[in-house]
Amino acid sequence: MVYKILTEAGMPSGVVNFVPADGPVLGNVITQSSELGGINFTGSVPTFRWLWKEVGNNLEKYRCYPRLVGECGGKNYHLVHPSADLEHAVHSTIRGAFEYSGQKCSATSRLYVPGSLWPKFRDSFVEAMKSLKFGSPLEFDTFTSSVIDAKAIKRIGSYFEHAKVTGELKILAGGNINDSTGYYAEPTFIKTSNPLDRIMKEEIFGPVLTAYVYRDEDIYDVMELLQKTTDYALTGAVFAEDKDFLTRAAQELKYSCGNFYINDKSTGAVVGQQPFGGSRLSGTNDKAGAPHYISRWGSYQSVKESFTKLNTWKYPYMEN
Repeated sequence: MVYKILTEAGMPSGVVNFVPADGPVLGNVITQSSELGGINFTGSVPTFRWLWKEVGNNLEKYRCYPRLVGECGGKNYHLVHPSADLEHAVHSTIRGAFEYSGQKCSATSRLYVPGSLWPKFRDSFVEAMKSLKFGSPLEFDTFTSSVIDAKAIKRIGSYFEHAKVTGELKILAGGNINDSTGYYAEPTFIKTSNPLDRIMKEEIFGPVLTAYVYRDEDIYDVMELLQKTTDYALTGAVFAEDKDFLTRAAQELKYSCGNFYINDKSTGAVVGQQPFGGSRLSGTNDKAGAPHYISRWGSYQSVKESFTKLNTWKYPYMEN
């Protein structure tokens, strides 16, 4: 649709081409071409690593040095401080974790809640989940729907099974799949007593949220913990009313994610308003939507014209 609109608006033929293809086939073709100018990639870490390696292996073939930009997903967090507005944190986390069935690279997947707020947070969150409409996307009051395909439902289901057989994990709500008439994975809320379980480290890309309950006095240790738990660094959010804490958190968590939210969910960046991208395994953090982003895809030429005529090759300082 976007391609048709651009064409009808007068975009010259060949500027943008839509080329559906099998991923490995397309990857082999473009990385072998001497005309490759750049790759703007969104997808998995293994695929981006493969592309980067292939470009490196073929550098002598290219007429230029290809530009490489990647966005590879995340394991995004919500950190709830003891001073947080509980109701706001609950509803923001519902949206962050379960919109689009968690099929967003910025979806909330990790949750850290203080012990003082946990009982009320847990009960409010589970109660809110009961009111979510889970079904057909053709009905406007549906909050979330199916996942993309059989491969996705199998992957998500494997985490449900992991939670069911692991003593350190407890499913508080959800945990079921139904692929009889589509690929439906229930929005699922899990509690872990092990903050380093793989369910807190690996990107699931589905409606799965795992909570770790920390002691209130350990808040700053938790800030360090959440940065070391995973190699992703895409988005994160902090919920607090304590302004001094928010100031410190913004400083200490600046390398934990590329998009940092204060009292807002970890997802929903608007291109043009909130430039988007993360570092570490989440990508190259080139910030799509930022004013400078287009410069990554151009080759700029500086032009100088002189209006002063030379009458000698000597510079003034060389004259006696």
